[in-house]
Amino acid sequence: MITPDQVSAMIQAGLPDASVQVQDLTGGGDHYQVVVVSSQFEGCSLVQQHQLVYKAVREAMSSEAIHALALKTYTPEDWAAQSA
Repeated sequence: MITPDQVSAMIQAGLPDASVQVQDLTGGGDHYQVVVVSSQFEGCSLVQQHQLVYKAVREAMSSEAIHALALKTYTPEDWAAQSA
């Protein structure tokens, strides 16, 4: 089982400037919803943004420690607009 803090740390290791919010969807420690805000997403398509996050958690996904990961990714500008 991986904790939300561990998921967040993995993403922040891959995207050091990222702001990360992790929610355990089932309480079982393997299904997560993640919101990631990073300037590294600038100029990237949504697919490319998600690929950057998946790259950061690849090991946990391949070992099935994380079974499902629902992603919402934003640039800082998009996040500011979303939050307004």
